[in-house]
Amino acid sequence: MVGALTLLVASGLALVLSDSLGAAMVGLSITSTLALSGNLNWMVSQISELEVLMNAVERVIQYGNTPSEAPAIIESNRPPPNWPSAGRVEFVNLKLCYREGLPPVLRGISCTILPREKIGIVGRTGAGKSTFSLAMFRLIEPSGGTIKIDGLDITQIGLHDLRSQMSIIPQDPVLFEGTMRRNLDPFSTMNDAELWSVLDRIGMSDTIRHLDGGLDGVVHESGENFSLGERQLLCLARAMARRSKIVIMDEASASLDFETDQLIRGFVEREFVDCTVITIAHRLRTSYDTTHTACALVLSVTGLTLFVVCCVPCRYDYEFHSYYGVGKG
Repeated sequence: MVGALTLLVASGLALVLSDSLGAAMVGLSITSTLALSGNLNWMVSQISELEVLMNAVERVIQYGNTPSEAPAIIESNRPPPNWPSAGRVEFVNLKLCYREGLPPVLRGISCTILPREKIGIVGRTGAGKSTFSLAMFRLIEPSGGTIKIDGLDITQIGLHDLRSQMSIIPQDPVLFEGTMRRNLDPFSTMNDAELWSVLDRIGMSDTIRHLDGGLDGVVHESGENFSLGERQLLCLARAMARRSKIVIMDEASASLDFETDQLIRGFVEREFVDCTVITIAHRLRTSYDTTHTACALVLSVTGLTLFVVCCVPCRYDYEFHSYYGVGKG
C-alpha cells in the first residue's frame, strides 16, 4: 500500500513537472520508487523476524527472574543419618496453591499417617490428589501449614536430604537414556548382586539378562525398547532398590492391564511391608490392600472435605463399614 501510494505520487509529480524535468530524471524517480516498495517489504519481514527472535530473549529474562528452589543441603539443619526411621507423616493445616494469586488447591488439610500404614488418597479429577505428592517432594512449596516426617518439619531441611529418602512410582513410567544400571541405581550405591536380587523379585531378571550387556545394556530414550508394563515394573524395582521408608504410588497402574495391575499390587504388598505407602487413585478399588485393613483419604473438589474410609477385605471385594469426617478445608 505504501509503495503503491509513493509510486502514484511520484508519477503525478513527474507528469506535472514534465516541462522542467528531463526524461532521465523522471525515469530515475519512478525506478527509485519501485525499489522503495521492495525495501519496505524487506523491512517488514525483518521486523517480524526480530519479534520472533526476541521471544527467546523474553524467555531467558523470565527464567532468570524465576525464584530458585530451596538449597539441596542446609548444613545447619540436616536430618539425623537414619531419618526417617519409622515413616510417620503428618499434614498440619496444609495449604497449597500452584501460583501466587490462584485459589488454594489444598485448604487446611490436617491428618496423620502412621508408620507402615497403607493409605489411599482418592477423589475425582481436580480434587488435589497428586498435589499431595508435589507437596511432599516440595516441587511446590506450601503456602501455609507444614508437613512433618517422623516429627521433622520437611520445609526446614535441604531438598536433597528430603527427596533422597522417599520414592515415587509415577503413572507414566520414566526411564532415562543410558544404561539399565544407571536407571535402577542412579547414585551407584548398590552392587550387582543387590540389583539382580531386586530384578529377580519383580520377575525382570531374565529380560535384563537378554539385553546386550545385561545391567550395562542400553536403555533408549524414554525406555522405548521396553513395553509399558516392563517400564512400570522397572520403576517399581528402582523404588525397591532405594529402600525408602515412604513410597508414593501416583496412579501407578492406571494405564496397565488387569494382570499387570494385580502383579504390581502383589509386589507392593510383599516388598513394602515395612514402608509407609501412599497410593493416589481415582477409585477406592485401586487403593485396596488385600492383606491389611486399608484407609482412604477422600477428597472432594469443593471444600476438599477429608474423610477416612476404613475397609475390611472380603472374598470378592471390600466392605466399607465406617466413615469418619475428620476435618474440613
